[in-house]
Amino acid sequence: MRSIRRGIREMDMILGRFSEIALSDLSDDELRLYDDLLSENDHDLYQWVTGQAAAPDRFTALIDRIARIATPAG
Repeated sequence: MRSIRRGIREMDMILGRFSEIALSDLSDDELRLYDDLLSENDHDLYQWVTGQAAAPDRFTALIDRIARIATPAG
């Protein structure tokens, strides 16, 4: 639920899509990290996912995965 009830609509769509596609594939450690990520500010998250700003190191791999799902090729 926290993936789709965000502060900005774009993050609702991005994290909602990610949660539908990939959430069930995350390990326990990745789920804890994702939970931590959901506590971050939506405007920061949006900039990280869209590449406008660098994500903190601990979130980099997860943000890259979210971005790949949010912007599928082709």
